Amino acid sequence: MTYEILRFAHFLGLVLMGAGLIGVFLADIRSRKLRDLALFSQAVEFIAMFYDGVVVPGAILLALSGSWLIYEFHGGWEFLQTPWLAGMVLLFALEFIEGNTVTRLYFMRLRRLTRAALQTGDFTAELKQARAEQVASFTHFLDLPALLLIVSLGAFRPDTWSQFFVGSVLAIAAATALNMIVPRLYPWREAEEREGSLGGA
Repeated sequence: MTYEILRFAHFLGLVLMGAGLIGVFLADIRSRKLRDLALFSQAVEFIAMFYDGVVVPGAILLALSGSWLIYEFHGGWEFLQTPWLAGMVLLFALEFIEGNTVTRLYFMRLRRLTRAALQTGDFTAELKQARAEQVASFTHFLDLPALLLIVSLGAFRPDTWSQFFVGSVLAIAAATALNMIVPRLYPWREAEEREGSLGGA
């Protein structure tokens, strides 16, 4: 009975975390399309809502139920000898640390700068600079590929590390591609560059 309850809790945590990350991704994509400050502010608030209200609770539930499952049914520290399980734990730990440092702190700063910009009635230089940052954008785009890799390890349960390493390379490549392509899809960047060149002239 304990095992079934823990598995359900683990599955629920995965659903919450996955749904939250998808929500964050879509709200971020929406924000990149916008040059209207009020609508941009709304999109940023949605990002914060999905992250704090869905992703974080899901991650905590995953961590608690997963730790209990490992302790009770996978021999505790013996899980390190099981490639698929050790890979899942490693990826989750890295994802949890990155999500609650680089990515979450970035979106908190973006929300603070957006609220400050609302007081002036237009995008501030600080907000424009934060909006175009590459490192936080890369870690954000890495979230979903990393989660997909975690799920694939749990689904296929390989007995070697090959899937972990190949999947990690593919996840980083996908995040890099998104980080290069997505910012170029929306016209606000080109418009701002034209405005900057006219101002310099």
